[in-house]
Amino acid sequence: MIFEHASVMPAECLDGLNIDPDGLYVDCTAGGGGHSLEICRRLSAKGRLVCIDQDADALRETARRLTGYPITAVNDNFSNIEGIFASHGFGQANGFLADLGVSSYQLDNPERGFSYKRDAPLDMRMNRQGGVSAYEIVNEYSEERLRRIIAGYGEERWAERIAKFIIDERPLNTTFELVRAIKKAVPRGAREDGPHPAKRTFQAIRIEVNNELSILEPSITAMASLLASGGRLCVITFHSLEDRIVKNTFRSLENPCVCPRELPVCACNKRQTVKVLTRKPVLPGKDELEGNSRARSAKLRIAEKL
Repeated sequence: MIFEHASVMPAECLDGLNIDPDGLYVDCTAGGGGHSLEICRRLSAKGRLVCIDQDADALRETARRLTGYPITAVNDNFSNIEGIFASHGFGQANGFLADLGVSSYQLDNPERGFSYKRDAPLDMRMNRQGGVSAYEIVNEYSEERLRRIIAGYGEERWAERIAKFIIDERPLNTTFELVRAIKKAVPRGAREDGPHPAKRTFQAIRIEVNNELSILEPSITAMASLLASGGRLCVITFHSLEDRIVKNTFRSLENPCVCPRELPVCACNKRQTVKVLTRKPVLPGKDELEGNSRARSAKLRIAEKL
């Protein structure tokens, strides 16, 4: 399958990174290399881009597209950013970019099992070399655990019914079998009003499979510690749970004091490490939304290292 993915807000990301041609930059979710290519075009021979992706298919495509550019390709999860920097001997970075969305290739490739619109084996792993798959979650988790995941990660009002119907319909082997179970659980009126009835449940299972939320706060904190003064950290989110974590982590790095409010002066001596440059997130423009409907929920937040 051809790797196709329209990078979200490329101009806004490049502006946010404020590229130094001689600098060291990190694309934490290289995908098909769209953002990476734009960064490389702005680097001199002294600059370098580190391309990280846990999806080996995505990383191979990135390396192919960026042949001839000064890159280091790393097949890993960005949650291991400190180890990656240590093992490769990188110094401080001038910028990090993390696009937290699922790529169009992953959604559209029938083999990957990410999409409720395509029939495929239940998988959803971004790193197919190991870990728990969607099949194991759907068929082995208890009803209560499924309910908590679907309600918490999917913000799905019908989570209790969906979990019960999944249990009743097991074993479920494919995405369409899971979709059918979800449609049985969601009342007809709710199915006809709003997004696809399986959208939130698929999101929830994907987040659980790839441990997407729990790694965000420590990863962002680690990236901030690896930035040079004046370096930028740009993060694109695609749903409210991600965005809330990014916003709160940026806020904590900007205002790290943990003293009780009644204290007249700070006694914890924690230092501010970043300045948040986006009080409100940057959103895609009208022209981009007309050409790429998958960008409509994207939000970009930017912080600068002090």
